[in-house]
Order: sequence, then C-alpha cells, then structure tokens
Amino acid sequence: MSEQTATAPAERINLLKVLGPVHVWALGVGIVLVGEYMGWNFSVGKGGAYGSLIACWFIGLLYTCVAMIDSEVTSTVAAAGGQYAQAKHIVGPLMAFNVGLYLVLAYTMLEAADALVVGDLLAIVAGQFGHPDLDPKPFVVLTIASLAWLNYRGVFMTLTVNFIITAVAFIALVVMFFWTQPWNPGAVLLHEKLLTDLPYGWIGVIAALQFGMWYYLGIEGTCQAAEEVRSAGRSIPLGTMSGMITLLIAATITWYMAAGLLPWEYLGQAGVPMYDAAQMTGSPTLMVLLFIGTIFSAIASANGCINDASRSWFSMGRDRYLPIWFAAVHPRYRTPYRAIIFLIPVAVAFGFTGLLDQVITFSILSGLLGYTFMSLNMMKFRKSWPLDSIKRGYVHPFHPLPALSLLILCGATYFATFLGYGASLLAIMGFYIIASVWFHFHRYKYVRRADQFTMPWPKPQGY
Repeated sequence: MSEQTATAPAERINLLKVLGPVHVWALGVGIVLVGEYMGWNFSVGKGGAYGSLIACWFIGLLYTCVAMIDSEVTSTVAAAGGQYAQAKHIVGPLMAFNVGLYLVLAYTMLEAADALVVGDLLAIVAGQFGHPDLDPKPFVVLTIASLAWLNYRGVFMTLTVNFIITAVAFIALVVMFFWTQPWNPGAVLLHEKLLTDLPYGWIGVIAALQFGMWYYLGIEGTCQAAEEVRSAGRSIPLGTMSGMITLLIAATITWYMAAGLLPWEYLGQAGVPMYDAAQMTGSPTLMVLLFIGTIFSAIASANGCINDASRSWFSMGRDRYLPIWFAAVHPRYRTPYRAIIFLIPVAVAFGFTGLLDQVITFSILSGLLGYTFMSLNMMKFRKSWPLDSIKRGYVHPFHPLPALSLLILCGATYFATFLGYGASLLAIMGFYIIASVWFHFHRYKYVRRADQFTMPWPKPQGY
C-alpha cells in the first residue's frame, strides 16, 4: 500500500504538554553553553583575542535578533519542528523541507561535536594519570546512546536533567570568574602581558565571525519545545530571552578569563580551553570544577540536540515530507521514539570522524542557512498577517530592524566562513540543492497538502 493511500490510525497519540519556562531555558542554554567551554576559541586563532571579543559581541547581536524573531513567531506557531513549522505555514513546502534539514543536521552535528569533546577530555585526563592510549571513540558512542535513552523515556525528565547539569556548568564559570580576581589585575589574570593588537587586521576579525557563532549556536532550539510547553505565549519568549541574557554574560566572562590566562596562539587551537585555563591557575579544586563543567556542558548540549533534532525529524514525518513511519509517538512515554533512534547512528558517524573543527563548521553552516531564512520569514509573516489580524503570544519591538540586521550579519558570516572553509561551504550548499531536487520531484507527491496547515489563521493579506 502506498503512502498516499495509507489510512491514519483512528486515535492519534500526541506529545505531552508538560514543560514550563525553566525547561525552555534549560533546552536553549543547555545546547549552547558547551560553546563557552570549547569551540569559540577557534575565533581567537582567526582574529586574535581582541578579534574574538569583537566577534562575540557582533554575533551576540545576531543571536539577539534570532531570539526576538523566534519568540514572536514560535509563540504564534506553537508546533513541534520550530522553524520548520513556521516555514510550512508562512513560506511554502520546499522552504519548509530545507529548513527541517537545516535543523536536523545542525543539531546532529553539534551533538557529534559534544560527544567528541567528552571523549577527548576523558582521554586527556587519562593521559595525565598514566593512560595516554585511551581511545575516546567508545565514550562518543556511550554518550550518544545514554542520552538517546534518556530522551526516549520522556521530555520532562530529559529537560529537568538538562536544567540541573546546565546550572552546574554555568555556576562553574561564575566560580572561576571570581576565583581569578578580576578586580585585581595582574594577580591571576595577565591581560597586560597576553593581549596584543589584531594580528591579522580587520580581515581576521571578519574571519572570526564564523567561530564567534559558537558562543550562542543553538539558542534557537527553544522553538522545538513549542508543542510540549503548557503556555507557548509565556514560556517560549521568557525562556528564550532569559537564556540569551545568560549566554551573553557567560560568553563575555569566558573570553575575559581565557584571554587573561592563555597566550592567544595556544588559545586559538586548544581543544578544551577552559579546562586548560583552569590548569594555568594551579588550583586542583578549580581544575576539578572546570573538568566537571566541561563534561556537564557537553552532555547538556548533546542531550538538547537529540531532543531538537528528533522533533524536527518527527514533524517532517508527520507531514509526510519524510516517511510517515518517523511520526510514531511512544504510547507510554509520549516521545518521537523512532526519530530519536534513527538519528543515533548519524551522530555516531560524525563523531567517529574526530574532525572537531569540520563538524563544528558543518553545524554552523546549517544553522546559518536557518538564520537567513528567519529574517526573510519574519518580514513575510508581518506582511501577510499584520499585528491586528491574528493573536500573537509575543510581539518583538523595532520591526523590521532585527530582521534586516540579522540578514546583514548572516551575509558577513557567510563571507567569514568562505575565507577559512570555502570547500565546506560549497559542499553543504550542493547537498541542500540535491536534497531540494529530490523532494520536489519525488517526495512531495506523498504530502497531503491540506493536512500540513494546522493554524486557524485567516487568509494572508493580498491572497
């Protein structure tokens, strides 16, 4: 029997609405906070320490625009799939399919990078205790499999765990900040000796924008909880915007500590920079705390990525953009269990490459394509459904300035990525073009066009 003629079950099992603002915060910050422990520092290698700080604040502006736009649209389109659900209602099927893929690949590759960090850090610590030949790959598999099992068992437990371990990882950064006595320059932090001018000029600052995204990459994942929160109009904006404030603080103090403890030449290529910075303090207590913080941040990020990638994959299956088999909801745990299980080997395969910077780059590029869509989507949303035409849970201010700013910053970051990873940029663009052709000529015939639109909106202006 073809997918077009298959009948739906008599009773649909839906996802549970059990989450509140704290879970939304835990999902967004949990995915991102690992970026304060590793990954961001590659921007130092591109533009020097000052270049990395400039990138941190410029990209912080980009993500503030993302958070504001997402808060408005997601609190109105409260469905699993986040930006994918927005695209199918506002732009159209082909854009929705691509946005769904952007989300799945961005989160799955970020999950793989997180698992790589866990494995590499355990191998480093094992080497310090006389076991230099420890293979990190089993820890990559163990991390992904354990977190997939947690996600399989239920979203409330998953994000409650994420809140706890994310809070511990954030507190570890704050404790280290006060430990380094920022009020007493030269006592611990040596900015006067370590900071230099821009080593590669302003072109280095532009190049640093690519890895500057790692400070915040993934905060848009709060949208994936829209169908499982008790009140989307309250929880999504509150959880997303408070998460963005948390990350701006964490990013700034992270740069300040690392730049005052490590030479920029080393910092720009370090695998676990905050753990290395803790070692430079000479404090065993701080080293243990930052080891725990690094591990917890990576686990929290991978945990949130599994949640978000599976919701996007599940939503695409439910709308028949992918085989409907992926749309199954577990009858007991109310989770998209088939989507969770299916994506495990994909994440493990990326993790086994061991190429942390390449995996990060592919995740960044997929996310960047999604952010470009957001700016265009926001302008079309406001034009097609003005403020007084439909009820919104949140209205972001200053429109269209955030959308235009986001578009300009995305363009600058594409250029920055091309400078260092031009081949990767072209490869992933080629992949999405091929996927689009496949969807248009093969998959779209299975889509039930009327069933995919679930919002009770009036016809758009000018229809």
